[in-house]
Amino acid sequence: MIYLDAAATAPVRTEILELIKPLLTTEFGNPSSRHLRGTGAAAALDYARTTAATALGCRPGDIVFTSGGTEADNLAVKGLALAAPRGRHVVSSQVEHPAVLESLRYLERSHGFRLTLLPVDGDGRVDPAAAAAALTPDTTLCTIMYANNEVGTLQPVTEVAGACRSLGVPFHTDAVQAAGWLPVQVRDLGVDAMSISGHKLGAPAGCGLLYVRGALPLEPLLHGGGQERGKRSGTENVAGAVAVAAALALAVAEQDDAARRTAGLRDRFIREVLGGVPGALLTGPAVQRLPGHASFCFPGTAGEAVLLEVERRGVLCSSGSACAAGSDEPSAVLTAMGLDRETAQTAVRFTLSPHTTPADMEHAARAVIDAVAAVQGQQSRDSSPGAGRRRVPGRPPS
Repeated sequence: MIYLDAAATAPVRTEILELIKPLLTTEFGNPSSRHLRGTGAAAALDYARTTAATALGCRPGDIVFTSGGTEADNLAVKGLALAAPRGRHVVSSQVEHPAVLESLRYLERSHGFRLTLLPVDGDGRVDPAAAAAALTPDTTLCTIMYANNEVGTLQPVTEVAGACRSLGVPFHTDAVQAAGWLPVQVRDLGVDAMSISGHKLGAPAGCGLLYVRGALPLEPLLHGGGQERGKRSGTENVAGAVAVAAALALAVAEQDDAARRTAGLRDRFIREVLGGVPGALLTGPAVQRLPGHASFCFPGTAGEAVLLEVERRGVLCSSGSACAAGSDEPSAVLTAMGLDRETAQTAVRFTLSPHTTPADMEHAARAVIDAVAAVQGQQSRDSSPGAGRRRVPGRPPS
């Protein structure tokens, strides 16, 4: 099977498994314990914090380890908004990950915040001028994702961050999909907070981190023993912290080569699919998109049926965000981009990893072309006159 669902999760890297195995077996310990095992765990946690900080270009004290991207987003949005609010107004976009949008709705529902959700253009991109214009003296937080998980669109985070900085508004970005593909030096981006997830980078699921600029107050979601300098109580997942930090460092080191090579594979794949499937629609921008991301709509064709046919041909992909799998509703991202409900429900997403090969993508392109043709052919047969008549078992058709 060819795996083209890396945006949902990536395989754990061998180097990461080897690095954390002792922390799960012979060298386990609670970092708060005063004995030898505890001090060893504390040293491993310090290593993880320093490693992550180096990768992001920040201070170790700015790193808060979490259970993943969802917790990091929740902690950033709720924690920054509630800690020292200038007012009760938050600015974001219509195409954010549910972890951000649901956190914002919580603030609206339970704490009386007012939300401004910025629209996007046909490529799924926020207008930085509109974002700047939405900021007011009452705005206490702005959060715009770095890159979209469904269509791969890159957002103008540096421009928006600059507008926020000029007005003293804290700016957070969800970089879960961007890390490993795009620069994540926080000073260059100008961001005050950034969310990272381990399992997109080759660490196990269940680990992540949040960068928060040290001077910013942060209201914790979890209260208890005061771990993570009071920002995230609970016994630390030392192996998870080491895993996400090491995976991030490896991804940053390999980023330029991986992005360049993968973007070439993506572009060829897009050309072959658009050329081989009449009416196929690329969702998101042609250029300003994640290097490993290609997403399409096939109008008039059932997207779930295409997924099954592609899998039958040896390719694993998805219909969009894994967090929305199983929903009958069309993608909110695609409808925000102006696609009608019926077209949005035909979406199929292919996301490459740094290990994807040219042969993989050649096979995938042929699989997509053949799969769509097979589904369209079946739909045509099902809609033909007499197709709905029931046959009596064992009796030849009349």
